[in-house]
Parts: sequence; structure tokens; C-alpha cells
Amino acid sequence: MRGATNAAVPEPGHPRGARHPDHYKWIALSNTTLGILMATINSSIILIALPNIFRGIGLNPLTPGNTGYLLWMLMGFMVATAVLLVSLGRVGDMFGRVRMYNLGFAVFTAFSILLSVTWTHGTTAALWLVLMRVGQGIGGAFLFANSSAIITDAFPPEQRGLALGVNGVAAIAGSFIGLVLGGLLAPVEWHLVFLVSVPFGLFGTVWAYLKLEEKSIKVASRIDWWGNLTFALGLIAVLVGITYGIEPYGSHTMGWTSPKVLAELGVGVLLLLLFALIELRSDHPMLRFGLFRIRAFSAGSVATLLASLGRGGLMFILIIWLQGVWLPLHGFTFSQTPLWAGIYMLPLTAGFLLAGPVSGILSDRHGARPFATGGMVVAALAFGLLEILPVDFSYVYFALLLLLMGLGMGIFSAPNQAGIMNSLPPEQRGAGAGMVTTFQNSGMVLSIGVFFTLIILGLAASLPHALYSGLVHEGVPPGLAHKVAGLPPVGSLFAAFLGYNPMGTLLGPALPHLAHARYLTGRSFFPRLIATPFQSGLREAFTFAMVFSLVAALASWMRGGKYVHGAATTGAPAGAGAGAGGGEPAPADGDLGVARVPAPPAAGRSSS
Repeated sequence: MRGATNAAVPEPGHPRGARHPDHYKWIALSNTTLGILMATINSSIILIALPNIFRGIGLNPLTPGNTGYLLWMLMGFMVATAVLLVSLGRVGDMFGRVRMYNLGFAVFTAFSILLSVTWTHGTTAALWLVLMRVGQGIGGAFLFANSSAIITDAFPPEQRGLALGVNGVAAIAGSFIGLVLGGLLAPVEWHLVFLVSVPFGLFGTVWAYLKLEEKSIKVASRIDWWGNLTFALGLIAVLVGITYGIEPYGSHTMGWTSPKVLAELGVGVLLLLLFALIELRSDHPMLRFGLFRIRAFSAGSVATLLASLGRGGLMFILIIWLQGVWLPLHGFTFSQTPLWAGIYMLPLTAGFLLAGPVSGILSDRHGARPFATGGMVVAALAFGLLEILPVDFSYVYFALLLLLMGLGMGIFSAPNQAGIMNSLPPEQRGAGAGMVTTFQNSGMVLSIGVFFTLIILGLAASLPHALYSGLVHEGVPPGLAHKVAGLPPVGSLFAAFLGYNPMGTLLGPALPHLAHARYLTGRSFFPRLIATPFQSGLREAFTFAMVFSLVAALASWMRGGKYVHGAATTGAPAGAGAGAGGGEPAPADGDLGVARVPAPPAAGRSSS
């Protein structure tokens, strides 16, 4: 019965009587790639532009009362996107993926315009920017939740790896292009950081409205309001708790012991557990737990989460390494470091650009498992080599390791995404894509919290003594040196990250009265002082990333062989041919029934 049903329903993207399917699939790929590129550029463009933005609105982000604005400028976009992805993917399945994607383009563009016309100053402007960034994140969630499903609908199974590889490369490349673009535009006029995406957003909105076609199978369902509410509130509470856990609390260097943070994390976990119970009892759940019975989907999703945990905080840590230590030691002023940090990170992008499409094409032929697994092993190797790299490294070796890491992550990304999307029933692609992207974005936020925690713990163990001794040696009064050395190290990290002179920020009004003020605020004092304490935390962070990358490789290997939902339409009973290609028998739930790729010739099986 299931086989007959599969034979009767044409593959979305190739309906009977469709005109020029080859032409349309490239339209779908180019439009969704533009949308993802625009969204990911905007997710990172603010990282390098923050000093100019805060100077433009007349607010010091390092003042204790203002650090919340700094954190939410950084995290608001990602938190909003992560919270809404599953819901909006499910809504796309119900009401049309193209319609929801097009709405996302319009929402994103509208909030970009509102950001670019910020006219107020001080805390009012900071609050406005945070809220508008959250709005941008909502538009980005519409785009992320539906783009993979639109591509999967448009492309045949044998070309999805290539298509999703190109789209995935755009997503990764955009995050690094944003660093350089922010560094170039913000010094000219900080409003340009937000205005630059407006013409592309307007063009993409009109283009998507005129050219994208609804090829999905709409699901007759109702919105799961209680599921949506408990999931959103639970995930928000957890992500907010992680965000504030990085901030100092009382005399503690971080906020993980704060009752507020503990309450946010606890309430978040309880709400997510309640969400799971609601979904198991709901007739129209927003999250289909039955999808996890498809081995290719569940293994790929776990690999996505673990890979994001391993690499999500990487960009922040490498930027701080460059801005706080390496670039000042090599002749760059602190105000120059934000732009040059983005430029020196480009080998990582080059690795993605080289490996993503190629691995996607190869996975179309041989399946996702060897490439996604191998990519994570390569990334783990790069993390291990970064761990033994000196803090004051030779850039050639650093660039080669960034390239190696980019290659590994590029090799993993496209095949993993293609393997996940190929495993999903057509009517569940939006929900499935939303679930996977939620794992990815939530993992990134959690990873940022873990990376910052490990770095700050490493600094807290030895930086105060080193800072006190160094300041006293340069003639700073012991009382002032003790006060500065006792400040939470997160302030020094944020100062370096924002391109401020850390010692100028820490010593403040006392500088004019110090004999060696020029040396203390020069390019070598702080970097040499912080190098050894920073390396301790850096090694812990890279060890964490390496371990999670290896576990992600193991999860990826467990996906089985090449597997495409509905590829066999011979009317075989459920689960027939379960061993072909290493796939998983079809689950009992008829809505989630899966069929298997016909067994390849014996000579080719080992490659899967």
C-alpha cells in the first residue's frame, strides 16, 4: 500500500506537466542562496562594526550597566532565529514554503531599513537596535526554515548535494564576508552596516514573489499553539541564561552561580520537557518526533548539533586571539584590529568555498556518510593542531590550519544537509529543515557560552597575579594595580574584541598621572601580559571542540548508507530491502514511511 502511494505522488519539484524544471531549479537555488547569504552576512557584520556603532550612538558598552546591550547586540539575532525555526518550518509545510520564505525576505528587509534609520542616542538607541536586530532575526528564521526545503523540492535527489552544498557555502561564507564588510563600512558611516542589505532585500523580495513556485505538498493541519508557546519560552529561557552566564556576577568572574541564571536555565529545561510531553500527545505536533525514527535524519541531526557545539564559538575566540594578542604584537593598533581580524580569517572561508560544492557533488553519487564523517575528522585534526600552536604564531601556519578547518567543515556541511533532506518525506521537509537548523543555531549559542567560559576560567586562574605584578613593575601604585587586577577578565576580552585599548579602558582616569602610561597602553604590554593566561583557556576550548568534532564524526557514521525517501516505488512492503545501502527500515507510522534506494552493484557498496 505504501509503495502504491509513493508511486502515485510525483516528487515535488518535478510535477507532471511542469515547464522547464531545469530552468526553475537554478532560479530556486540562486534566490535562496541570495537570501541565506544576506541573512548570514547580517548575522556577523555587526561583530566588527560594534565599536563604531557604540561610538555613533554615544554609549560605552564596557560600563557595567551597558554590557547587556553589548551581549544582546551580539546574540539577539541568533536567539530569535533559533527559537522560531521549528515553528516556521512547520508553518511552511502547512501554508506553503515559498509564501513563508518570501515573507521572510520582506520582514528582514523592513527591519534592515528600520535599523539603518536609527536617529536616537544613548540607551534609547541601543534598545532600539537590539529590538530591530531581533526583528531581523525573525525574518532570518523565515529564510533559514524554508530555503533547504525549497531547494530539495526543486532538485532531483541526484543533484541535491550540489545544490545544498552551494547554499551551505553561501551561509558559511556570508558569516566571514560580514566580518570584512563590517570593518570596511562602519568606519565610513555605521548606518551603512544595516543599509547595505536593503537593496538586495528589496530585489530578492520582488524576485522571489515573481519567480519562485510552490512545489511543496501542503499538510492539512492546525497550529500547535501550546507546543509553540512552551518551546519558544523554554528555548528563550535557556539561551538567555547562557547569554547572561558569561557576564560577571557579584564577586564572581561569571554568572553561572547567579540565582537568576540558574532559574532561567531550570525553567527553560522544565518548559522544554513540558513541550516534549505536549508534542507526544498532540494530534498536530509542531515537532514530529517520529522523524527521529529515520536513521539518516536522526544521525544527521545529532551530528549537526555536535558539530555546532564544537565550532560555534570558534569565530569569537579566534577573533579575540587575533585582536587581543597577535595583531597588536605584529604592529597593529587596537583600533585597526577589528578589520584586520576579519581579513586574516579569510582562509577559513576559502576552505568552505573549495570543499562545500565538491563534497556535495560527490555525496550525490556515493552518499553522505564517508564525506560528512571524514569532514568532522579533518576538523578535529585542525582543532588539535591549533591547540599546540604558539600564541604568537607564524601566520603561514595559522592560515594553513584555518584552511584545513574550513575544508573539513565544508566537506561535512553539504553532504550532511543533503543526507538529512533526502531522508525526509516531502510533506515534512519544512519541519525537518527547521528542526535541524534549530539544533545548529542553538548549538552555536551554547558553544559561544562554553568557549567564553573556558577562556575566562583560564584567564581568571592566572591573569590577576600577572596583571598586578606587571602593573606594579611599571610604576602603578599597588592599590590601583590591585583594583585593576581584581576586575573580571571578561572586561579585558570585550575591550579587545571591540577594538578598544584594554589597558586604556582598565586604567581610565589614572593614566595621565602614570609615568609609563604610553608603554602601558602601547601595542605590546597587554598582549604579552595576557598571552600565557589566555593560552591556558584557549587549549581547553580547542580540546572541547576536538572532542565534540570526533563525536559528531561518530554520529555521522551511524547514519547508514546512501538513502533517499521514496526512491523505490515498486510497491514493496514496508521495510523491504532494509539492508540495501545500510539504510533503516521504514517506521510503522504511515505518514513517515520511507522507502530505500535500490541496492547498488556490489562493487560500489563499500563506498557508501
